[in-house]
Amino acid sequence: MGHQGAEGLPPHVLLFPLPIQGHVNSMLKLAELLCLADIHVTMLVSDYSHGRLLKHANIQSRLARYPGFCFRTISDGLPEDHPRAGDRAMEVIPSMKTVTGPLFKAMMISNNCLASENRRPVTCIVADGVLGFAGDFALEKGIPLIYFHSASSCCFWSCFCLHELIEAGDIPLKGNGMDMLVSSVPGMEDFLRRRDLPGFCRVNDVADPYLQIIKVGCKQTPRAQGVIENTFDDLEGPILSQIRNQCPNLYSVGPLHAHLKARLAEKMKSSTASSNSFWEEDRSCMTWLDSQPSKSVIYVSFGSITVLTRDQLLEFWFGLINSGRRFLWVMRPDSIAGDNGDSQIPTELLNGTKERGYMVSWAPQEDVLTHPAIGGFLTHSGWNSTLESIIAGVPMICWPYIADQFINSRFVSEVWKIGLDMKDTCDRLIVETMIRDLMEARKDEFQQRANQMAKLAKQAVHEGGSSYSNVDRLIDYIKSMII
Repeated sequence: MGHQGAEGLPPHVLLFPLPIQGHVNSMLKLAELLCLADIHVTMLVSDYSHGRLLKHANIQSRLARYPGFCFRTISDGLPEDHPRAGDRAMEVIPSMKTVTGPLFKAMMISNNCLASENRRPVTCIVADGVLGFAGDFALEKGIPLIYFHSASSCCFWSCFCLHELIEAGDIPLKGNGMDMLVSSVPGMEDFLRRRDLPGFCRVNDVADPYLQIIKVGCKQTPRAQGVIENTFDDLEGPILSQIRNQCPNLYSVGPLHAHLKARLAEKMKSSTASSNSFWEEDRSCMTWLDSQPSKSVIYVSFGSITVLTRDQLLEFWFGLINSGRRFLWVMRPDSIAGDNGDSQIPTELLNGTKERGYMVSWAPQEDVLTHPAIGGFLTHSGWNSTLESIIAGVPMICWPYIADQFINSRFVSEVWKIGLDMKDTCDRLIVETMIRDLMEARKDEFQQRANQMAKLAKQAVHEGGSSYSNVDRLIDYIKSMII
């Protein structure tokens, strides 16, 4: 893949995330880390993702400080008005396989692997783990391939074992026997139940297209020259050891959002908070938090994909009100499934928050979680949210909705013991009881463990820490590709 005049130019890395907020967010953090090491980075995002970032994030001004960074856009195959939340959010995966795959190959070939006058052809492709077609192209052209997993390592490892889970009869999930322990995922035999398996496993037929894409993609991972995990050794060490047996060149570099802040503070004497949000953040909630007592508020957010039914919404609301706790609740405009397409926030919910609550359509979550008024997080257990809560030392109540969230919530409650798992139930009495447990009855117990894990997370991303060392090792590896 030579290019005339490429001598003296730095490596050129193509980053290619799945066009879902959590995936784009974490890969953009990685992009900045590579740019800080003077590596050229092209970030390939869907037209939809790019439009949302330009509209709602301070993306252009922030990335302007990196002359080696640029965006490229590509179609994800879905119409602009296609639902991006709820169960239909995952429709982007088969769409990209069918539509984006051929477009990607044509773009790379016609543009000499994105070479330009001051940029060598792509030296290395860092692709989201589910984008198998990007890996196929890299192998076909002899370009080094690194897979990036934006979900938890425990999720990836359980998906790597999907064949064994199917052979053992744990998949498809039958509805009964959901509390049976699963023995086909090495390292998780003592605590992983069928109901804790990733959401892709909740199918009626093993031929389900989503399940097959995940199964094939995960099994192909060892073909890559490296694997990047957004986690840290003290959090998922035993699972990382299992993965390393299959993928020896493994880089655990997380939590990426905190790692980037630490490196920015070193390099630029500034660690300005960055937003990679697809939604406009309402910072008025920070002023409200300033007037609340320490550790008195439970923060409620179910991420960028979760959709609640009206009944679920009301159960959570009654549980919050009846708990007597102050709460800050994030309610996306498209997060309530209503009859006849009506997804307006119910008036009675808005009225009920006046006494002790505050509601916004989207919040600056990293800032919220580190605010001293926050004492707990009612979360969907998305991996970015989980990591942000861990490094902020905030205990969690987990209500998973999709994908890796089901296994993340089990690790929060049973392995790390920094929160409670409320999966597969939505009842106002349980919501109330769990909030009281987290914020009152067992507050000291959870807070102590959360503080310990936060300390380990911070150590990991500073000089001498495991994630810090692994990013240095990753950078050295990428730079060695042009020697």
